[in-house]
Amino acid sequence: MILRRVRTCLWLLPLCGAALLAGIEPAKVDRAPAQATLIPLSENWRMDGDVPIHALLLSLQGLANRGQPRIYLEYPKTWQWEIVHPLIGFLERRHGLRFDRLARNDADQALTRFASHAKGYVIWDREVRTSLIVALTAAGVRDAVVVSEDLIPLAEKHGLKPLEDLRGRFRGKPDHEIYRWAVQAYWNQCSRDYYVVLGGHAGAEMQPGIADFAVQQRAFCADLSANPKHPEELALLKELLGKQNPSSIVLGWHSYGKDTEGQHTTLVGNYGLKMEGLHNLPNVSFTSQIPLTPDFHFQNNHSVAPEAILKPEKKVYVAALATDSMGIGAWTKPGRGKIPYGWQVLMNWIWMNPPALQFFYEDKTPNDYFIGGLSGPGYMYPKSIPAEKFPTLMASARDLMARLDLRVMEIMDYSEGNRHVGNTDLPKSVVDRYYEQFPDVIGFINGYGTARTFDLRDRRPFISYDYYLDVARPEEEAVADVEELINLNPRRPYFLLMHIRETNTVEKVASILGRLSEPVEVVPLDVFLKLAAGEKTYRTNYQKPGDPIDRNP
Repeated sequence: MILRRVRTCLWLLPLCGAALLAGIEPAKVDRAPAQATLIPLSENWRMDGDVPIHALLLSLQGLANRGQPRIYLEYPKTWQWEIVHPLIGFLERRHGLRFDRLARNDADQALTRFASHAKGYVIWDREVRTSLIVALTAAGVRDAVVVSEDLIPLAEKHGLKPLEDLRGRFRGKPDHEIYRWAVQAYWNQCSRDYYVVLGGHAGAEMQPGIADFAVQQRAFCADLSANPKHPEELALLKELLGKQNPSSIVLGWHSYGKDTEGQHTTLVGNYGLKMEGLHNLPNVSFTSQIPLTPDFHFQNNHSVAPEAILKPEKKVYVAALATDSMGIGAWTKPGRGKIPYGWQVLMNWIWMNPPALQFFYEDKTPNDYFIGGLSGPGYMYPKSIPAEKFPTLMASARDLMARLDLRVMEIMDYSEGNRHVGNTDLPKSVVDRYYEQFPDVIGFINGYGTARTFDLRDRRPFISYDYYLDVARPEEEAVADVEELINLNPRRPYFLLMHIRETNTVEKVASILGRLSEPVEVVPLDVFLKLAAGEKTYRTNYQKPGDPIDRNP
């Protein structure tokens, strides 16, 4: 009876996950609007350059896009998330949306059209970088656009009046005091479903692409440090994360000038919160409202049935997998479709960015295969998640995977190290949890750099990366690396899983594999996992208690 009860609860958990997701998912319009305004932005993202005008436009976008997608910002072609431009054509072609284009950085015309969506303006202090982040919080709460002092006449021209003036208020104060003031002023009026980290680029540059969504959703914005070297900021960050709703999302990215990716993501996981990590992810206030076209459904390129049993030959099998978001990687670069290739899907985009996911699914070649990640319903480290919070989070992940037709889960953990120091392996207890919570996947992928966690249960393998292809690695050296790996693993079949970092092209990977002295077979990732289940030539291994760790990766 006890076993039956556990099994019943596990079947109910996907419903719980769907319910939690529905609780935070922004409302969609019935269909994309017939027309929207497109505003190109310049390439200058310096605080002493065009950031003031960009910040005004971002705040205006967030306000104007409440209830209806009206403004789409066209970021420069050098922007990290490079799908901004292909998505414009896709929205026109598949959603029938016609864009009315303004001139670059044309805040005057933008305010002419949309100033009625603002109740006034908030002035930030150009002498204090952090004041702009505070101003963006105020913009969402007070329904205001943000302006620097020199842009006040422009706001006044369009009938807007001052609602908050931050000039001089924060000069000489550390960030923890500034954000403590912001908490006292705005926290009670902010969303508990979203917390936005406007970090990433630091110092003279700021790229707050996610700020439009923050303003739209009235989210609290900050770049508080998760580094123990900044105890006051860390204490405040813990306080704020602890007050968010259990199913809430942390959007954005840690500050490159304060803490590390590992510190920030670990801390978010400690609170059982989901994270979507890209501070410059653009237009979410727009795309989150656009539904999928009625004729579309998610269909992956599965090459093998879930119940299939494959017998490998005595050879080297290779599977290549790209992560770090398809929108900032090699999707638009040469060679895609030339060899079988795996792509990790940001699963929360099903509600954050439905048209982008539809674009990727419809643009895929027969050799492109999608998998879920990263570690759950967002970017998270499983070793950092309290055990009691794990089932609910993974229920949400199962729901997302089912909706996106995904059969493989990728896991990454930098809570105790990265590809340079410490340890990225998983203890048996964590591996046990994944096998328990994902009974329908055909296998698991682990690592980012290389890792040593391997397992096989119920013909479902748990395989770690054996090779990491850095963007800067010359092709000749990568060929030598892979040759050495093959020689160090003489037993056949040998299953070589490669992680391809971001902007490495498929063409480069195909060239590397084609130059090896021993022929290898590049196979789709689902075939690779089924072959790895067919003959276990890898050794079961987990993180051990005495393995080295580093909590500042």
